[in-house]
Amino acid sequence: MTSWLQKLGLGLKKSSSALTGGINDIFTKRKLDVATLGELEELLICSDLGVKASEMIISRFSEKRLDKNIGDAEIRRELATEITAILKPCEAPAPFSPSPQTSSPCVCLFVGVNGAGKTTTIGKLAAKFKNRRISLIAGDTFRAAAVEQLAVWGERNNLRVFKGTPGCDAAALCYDGLQEAIRQKDEIVFIDTAGRLQNKTGLMDELRKIIKVMQKVIPAAPHHILLCLDATTGSNALDQVKTFKSMVNVNGLIVNKLDGTAKGGILVAIAAENPLPIYFIGVGEGIDDLDTFNAADYAANLLEIS
Repeated sequence: MTSWLQKLGLGLKKSSSALTGGINDIFTKRKLDVATLGELEELLICSDLGVKASEMIISRFSEKRLDKNIGDAEIRRELATEITAILKPCEAPAPFSPSPQTSSPCVCLFVGVNGAGKTTTIGKLAAKFKNRRISLIAGDTFRAAAVEQLAVWGERNNLRVFKGTPGCDAAALCYDGLQEAIRQKDEIVFIDTAGRLQNKTGLMDELRKIIKVMQKVIPAAPHHILLCLDATTGSNALDQVKTFKSMVNVNGLIVNKLDGTAKGGILVAIAAENPLPIYFIGVGEGIDDLDTFNAADYAANLLEIS
């Protein structure tokens, strides 16, 4: 059986191959000097680590006074150390704990653009935490396939899925769903939402309406607004974090589809500019292909360090 670390390594293969291949090209029979550091910085930026993170890493390299004859293997180890340091503040345990001071469930709202994997993520997380009292609310009322998909996950894991008629008001549905969750004494509620582009203010206003209506049932809800990101979008994911965070106070990230991209460095860019908790990362479609984020493991696999 393939372990999570093995899956992570395989999932990041496209990203790690591009990055380590570039490092090998730069440092083959060459010394660490101003010119090679410049090329390394350019490689990091082109690998979606972003300008800020790349500058931080190169600055630290300059300060370390590394051996001028350092080879590519040592460079990769030093890079992994610096990337781990940038990513470390984003490590966080799963946030799905109901408050001991209240009988209300922990409410988690999943947001993101179309195709970011919100519904699949909810299904996978529900399967992981199915030993808890969980209900799902199918708040993506625009897409019948999303409701059906969530219903399948619910049936598979013996979880209740609260859903309405196609095209119904999502805010009203969430209101009713939360009331039912309280009646059923649920510990956790996962709420799916329709995909919305970060530059469409009307859709963002609707999301704010959902949150406002939910707070009529549970004043502190949602306790967590989790932004699902598609890693294949690269630097666009960074823009999504900034916009969603400013619009609806996103307080956690889940990054999907890392196995389908060479843009795995985007997590480093996000961590450098918006160090929100990265709770889970996904490297495949399988139920076990989503797991908690670990900075050191991620950096090691990104740089192909065993």
